Amino acid sequence: MCASSRSSNVLSKFQIPPFPSPPISPDLAYPASLTILSKQNPDWEVEPFDFLINGELVRMSLENFLLAKGISAETILEIEYIRAVVPRKEEEPSLHDDWVSAVDGSSPRFFLTGCYDGLGRVWKAAGVCTHILEGHSEPVSSVSIINPEGADSVTVATASKDRTLRLWKFNAEDTRRNPLKISAFKILRGHRASVQSVAAQTSGNMICSGSWDCTINLWQTNDPVSEGDTVSTKKRKTTGHAKESQSEGEAVSSLVGHTQCVSSVKWPERETIYSASWDHSIRRWNAETGKDSLNIFCGKALNCLDIGGESSALVAAGGSDPILKIWDPRKPGTSAPVYQFSSHTSWVTACKWHEKSWFHLISASHDGKVMLWDLRTAWPLFVIDAHKDKALCADWWRGDTVLSGGADSKLCMTSGASVL
Repeated sequence: MCASSRSSNVLSKFQIPPFPSPPISPDLAYPASLTILSKQNPDWEVEPFDFLINGELVRMSLENFLLAKGISAETILEIEYIRAVVPRKEEEPSLHDDWVSAVDGSSPRFFLTGCYDGLGRVWKAAGVCTHILEGHSEPVSSVSIINPEGADSVTVATASKDRTLRLWKFNAEDTRRNPLKISAFKILRGHRASVQSVAAQTSGNMICSGSWDCTINLWQTNDPVSEGDTVSTKKRKTTGHAKESQSEGEAVSSLVGHTQCVSSVKWPERETIYSASWDHSIRRWNAETGKDSLNIFCGKALNCLDIGGESSALVAAGGSDPILKIWDPRKPGTSAPVYQFSSHTSWVTACKWHEKSWFHLISASHDGKVMLWDLRTAWPLFVIDAHKDKALCADWWRGDTVLSGGADSKLCMTSGASVL
C-alpha cells in the first residue's frame, strides 16, 4: 500500500475499532490494507508502507489474516506501520571471466569478489575494478576484508581450492582507470585439501579457515616479511603490475571435530568461532581452548552460515535443501530452529544478516534467486531474479545495497534496499 507522509518516524501506531462500526472492507489486499489519508501538499512524497499486527507483518488481506490467526472481527486491533523495503535500482552487473564464488561488502569504500578464474578483484562501484589479486592456481572459494574500516592501506584474505590462503595489501583510495595487478604478501599453507571458507577476527589480528580436510585452521595476519620464511625478496613495479616481497605462514592452531567438509566459518567475537559443515552440524568453538561448546545437528549438509539478528546472537544457515533456518543458541532445545523460510526451490548457497537490523537477512540459492527476509513474516520481502544461472554468494554493501555473484559470471548489484 502507498500513503503520503513527511514524518521521519519509521514506526507508528494507530487503532482499528471493531467491526462493523465503522466497516472495513474484507478484500483489502497485499502488502497492506489501510490507506493513510492526508491533505494535499506538494512537499509530501508517496511512500510504500508495511503493516504489523501483534508484531507480525501482514502479507495478505486483513480478513484472511484475522482468520489465519483466529482473531475475532470484534477485536480492537493495534496496527504498526513501517516503511516498506523496496529496492530502487538494479545496477549494471560487474562482469567476470568465470563463476563469481565469493563477495565481501563489509567496507563502504569498495567490495571484494572471488572468482573461479583464480583471481580476486576489488571494485569501487558497479563495473569499476581497481585491483586484481593474482596468484592462486585454482578457483577462489572465499574472500574476507580483514580491516574494512582501516586507513588507506587495506588487508584482505582469499581462500582457494589450491589448498592455500593468501593475504594482500592495497591502497583503498586508488582511483586508477585500469586495474592494478598485485601479488600476495603472504601465503598460508597447511590445509591438506581445498580451502572452502575464510573469516577474520574482529580485531583483524587473525583469520580462520575451513577446509575439505575437515579442519579449521587459525592464522596470524602479520605485516609483510615480519614473520615466516621469505620466498621472494624482490620488489618491483611495472605498468599495471606490482610485486611485493612474499612470505609463508603456518597455522598457529587447528580446531578438530567435524567429519566432513567445513563449508563456512565466522569469527564474530574475539574468542568465539562458528562453523558449518557437510557433516550436518553447526559448531561453536572457543578459539583459545580449541573446544566446541555448542553442536547443533541440522539434518542436511550445510553450505553457509552467518551470525546476527537480535543481540548478534542468532545463527542462520542453509544447505542441501531449499530451507533457510535460524537458531537461537540462548534458548533451551537449541537443536530446533526458531525460524524456517522455504521460498527457494533449490539449495541455499549463502546467507547474510544486515549489520544494523535485528530482523533482516538475505539468502542466495542454486535457483538463481536472492531473497530478502524479515523475521516478522514467512514470505520474502522481495526477490532479486537477476541471475541466469545458480546464485553462489551474496552480501550487503553500504547498508542498502545487495550484492550477489553467480555461475553466470556476473556480480549483480541492487541498490536502495533500505531496511532502517
